[in-house]
This record gives sequence, structure tokens and C-alpha cells, in this order.
Amino acid sequence: MITPEYCQMMARYGAWQNRQIFDALDGQPMMVLTKDRGAFFGSILGTLNHLLWGDQIWMSRFDPSVEAPVGGIPKSPMLHPTLGAWNAARFHLDGKVRHWANSLRSVDLAGDLKWYSGAAQRDVTKPIALCVTHMFNHQTHHRGQIHALLTAAGLVAPVSDLFLMPEDA
Repeated sequence: MITPEYCQMMARYGAWQNRQIFDALDGQPMMVLTKDRGAFFGSILGTLNHLLWGDQIWMSRFDPSVEAPVGGIPKSPMLHPTLGAWNAARFHLDGKVRHWANSLRSVDLAGDLKWYSGAAQRDVTKPIALCVTHMFNHQTHHRGQIHALLTAAGLVAPVSDLFLMPEDA
């Protein structure tokens, strides 16, 4: 289904996107970041926090060195109170994701992953490759929302085309 090389590319892409989003938002007043804009997770910062929360929960299942975030999905928009706190946590996790992806072997993407899903309120068993693909797809989904929120706020949203990612990203 997927390869370690795919995971490495998507880990690079995610870190590149997150740096661009931070750069686009750096210096914006809290009111701009926290204004409820009608998105599923409310604000720009709420959506960024949910995305970080989702990455943390999935990575905690893939890599035992990553701690699961506190609280469930409903509390995920409040994970970090400021853009600076979000950025520090995001930078740290992006490093963990890249390290994990760079150390993957094909065999690591075979077999099943078993966990208790708070969202589904039950034990779940799914192919690990599907779960990894879901994590990267979840990132893309919410970054699309963030792009729309930035545009609605009158800000310039960063380029998100995968084929435009710099080689050194």
C-alpha cells in the first residue's frame, strides 16, 4: 500500500507546511488566531491544535517515544494557548515524525495495529499501513481547512502543492 519512502516524503511535506503556516501567522494578534470562524474546530489556532493533537495520538501508536496527548478530540482545540506554544510543540513533533519515517523499513508497515479508539469508544484493529496513510491524510484535510481560514481572515495562505516542495525542505 505505502512505502517508507512515501512516509519520508510526507513527513518532510508536513514539516514544510507547518513552517509555512507558522510564518504566515507569526505576529498576528490573538484575536485573529482565536476568532471562531465557523470551522469544525472553530478558530485557526483551534484547528492547528487539533491537527497537532491528531498527529500526537497517531504517532504515540506508531512510536513509543511519543506521548499521547492529554484529553480527547473535544479538548484538542485547546491543546496550546498561543501560537508560540503550538509552534514549539509542532517543531518537536515534526522532528519525531521525520525521525520515525526515516527509520522505517517496509516490514514496519506490514501487519495490524491494535488500539482503543476514544472516538469510536471501542477496540480497533486495522492494517498499520492504512493507519499511517490516515495520519497523513488527516494532516492534509485539516491543512486545507487552515488554508481556507487564513484566506477568510484576509491573510495570504502558503503554497501547499506537494510538487512545489523544495528539495531541501
